[in-house]
Amino acid sequence: MKDIQAYIRPGMLKLQAYSSARNEFQAENGIFLDANENPFGTLNRYPDPLQLELKARLAEIKNVKTSQLFIGNGSDELIDLLIRISCEPNQDKIGILSPTYGMYKVLADLNSVELVDFRLNDEFQLTQELVDAICTTNDLKVLMICSPNNPTGNCLDVQLLEQIFQRFKGLVLIDEAYIDFAEQESWIARLNEFSNCIVSQTFSKAFGLANARVGVAYGSEELIGLLTKIKAPYNVSGLNQTAALNALNRMDEIQEEIAIIKAERENLIAELSKLPLVKKMYPSEANFILLEVENAEEIYNELLSKGIVVRNRTKDVKNTIRISIGTPAENEQVITALKNRS
Repeated sequence: MKDIQAYIRPGMLKLQAYSSARNEFQAENGIFLDANENPFGTLNRYPDPLQLELKARLAEIKNVKTSQLFIGNGSDELIDLLIRISCEPNQDKIGILSPTYGMYKVLADLNSVELVDFRLNDEFQLTQELVDAICTTNDLKVLMICSPNNPTGNCLDVQLLEQIFQRFKGLVLIDEAYIDFAEQESWIARLNEFSNCIVSQTFSKAFGLANARVGVAYGSEELIGLLTKIKAPYNVSGLNQTAALNALNRMDEIQEEIAIIKAERENLIAELSKLPLVKKMYPSEANFILLEVENAEEIYNELLSKGIVVRNRTKDVKNTIRISIGTPAENEQVITALKNRS
């Protein structure tokens, strides 16, 4: 395993973290006159800046140490901070495997970091040649990998990903926003094998908390410590921490909801595959499906006129729309609308 310092900007290693009032004293009861808060009200106190209760519950569920956990304001904050600790602006580069999640490019641009685009093959999969190209490209400090991938829905080849962890000279982010809908095991189980691996997950998808904006990163204690060092003092509200904890305490219901979504996904795939307007249905291990159609722009607008909002992904994959898996009733409306068009 490599020394974590090899991946990090020298200035980040020397940075003095801001210590908030609640960093210095953690307690529920007391006379709090340290943080310039209003003494009146029900939401008048700052939240736990380290999200200790939420981390303890997640550590128990995921079988990791609390020191291997970072809680962020959605996964986007985690990605932004990862770029900041590793990449010198106007000097270093990050890599992506396209087509993929569009925020990687946005965050690279915001941090003045060049983006190197490695194109997946026609089945949206890694190849040996692509792995070789990634691992021999100079100045790549971070590689962003979404698996299951967005917008394609598939998981990437495990053996080729292992090669990347072993050979790549920078940090590797595995974005697992959709892992709860997949059969593949999370890379969290193998964190201790690869010091350059960081796994991100979210409460926005399977846990139904998109409104709360809670993302989680799992990695080595050293790497997580650096992310914690540069985060905003109170980056996740107390309300959102509580929402995430409540979700973790109803795991049986969450699993039932995931099972319904997976069953609905297969039903939607089966029904839409029968339609003449559908030219290709891409396999999915996420809570959405990508399909190639006759005229994506036209179909997107027709569905929109019926009050059905999907995503036109033609800019990523020609003539495709992406449909999130809704309730059984919502999915039936999509099927009916497209059947009537056929």
